[in-house]
Amino acid sequence: MERVIEYAPRLFESLYETGIMMAFAMVAAILLGLPLGTLLFLTSRNKPMENKFLYQVASIFVNIVRSFPFLLLVVVMQPLIRFFYGRATGDPVAASFPMMLIAIALYARFVEQSLHDVPKGVMETAESMGATTTQLVWKFLYVEARSSLIIGFTTAFVSFISYSTIMGVVGGGGIGDFAIRYGYQRYETDIMYTAIVVIIIFVILAQWFGLRIARKLDKR
Repeated sequence: MERVIEYAPRLFESLYETGIMMAFAMVAAILLGLPLGTLLFLTSRNKPMENKFLYQVASIFVNIVRSFPFLLLVVVMQPLIRFFYGRATGDPVAASFPMMLIAIALYARFVEQSLHDVPKGVMETAESMGATTTQLVWKFLYVEARSSLIIGFTTAFVSFISYSTIMGVVGGGGIGDFAIRYGYQRYETDIMYTAIVVIIIFVILAQWFGLRIARKLDKR
């Protein structure tokens, strides 16, 4: 316990760094991943904005980003991050760029699947009422799929936590970097296990909170 208290300031600092990376990833998922997933749904076969070319372009982007080994994605993006941000290492904000990209692609696919799970009767009802595409999305699809969208976001959030543990490779810091640097590399297993327990608790709380919200929003 004394050693844990000794490392507590650095542990809290690493949690703050993880929080920054997670915040950027979550904002990117909502602001860009949600619209992209909606676009994938609307432009797919037999949907209101069916467009095979646009769907294929968006789908290929999502598939490439999702299938790209994340560590290699972090390395490959270094020159681009340096060009736009001015630096690519030693900063949790700079380290957030790869997480934002994977967050967009990951949540977009969850959104697409959630919207495909909406009963066809909902879309037929919207069409019979003369709803525009915007009204269809906001007043019918999102309302019907809101519980599934929350569950998908919760699942993506847990994945973001896993991805954030890798960002220490480029100096992004975070709880994963703390576990490796101060625990594994110094052969101080108690510190490493403390960090692991913190990560597990963080994941459990995130899943519990997300599923609780999803159940409250599920009016089916």
